[in-house]
Amino acid sequence: MTRTTATHQDLDWLLDGLVDSVAETQNAVLLSDDGLVVSHSRTIDRADAERLAAICTGQQSLARGVGQLFNGGGVHQVIVELNDLWLFIIAAAQGTHLAVITSQEVDAEIMSLAMHNLVQQVGQKLTTPARGEFDAFGTGDGQRA
Repeated sequence: MTRTTATHQDLDWLLDGLVDSVAETQNAVLLSDDGLVVSHSRTIDRADAERLAAICTGQQSLARGVGQLFNGGGVHQVIVELNDLWLFIIAAAQGTHLAVITSQEVDAEIMSLAMHNLVQQVGQKLTTPARGEFDAFGTGDGQRA
């Protein structure tokens, strides 16, 4: 897939490594709180990475709504099971989230562990500075000036 200058290419290799190291992993995208693509694996083109980032923003919003309604606290991870795929979304660092698409054949526990390990190892590189007051995932205090 063709890379664009709009992504952090120095992070792309980390996502490629995740895709390559866990069997049945198809795509990985690092996205900002407001649903913008920060980086993506070579296995997904930019347009699909942008669509996935938007979908993940919606999923995180739904999960946050459940947490607020039932006093469940913040969102740590969202896992969506489809007939043929899994979608994993975790908080990566301040302002970013890591989304991974896998086949149904993936070991979900290994994938979750690999994602968390990646985030812990390179957390500072994954941080995205805030763009204004928007906080789609409710990770801040929610106050506006």
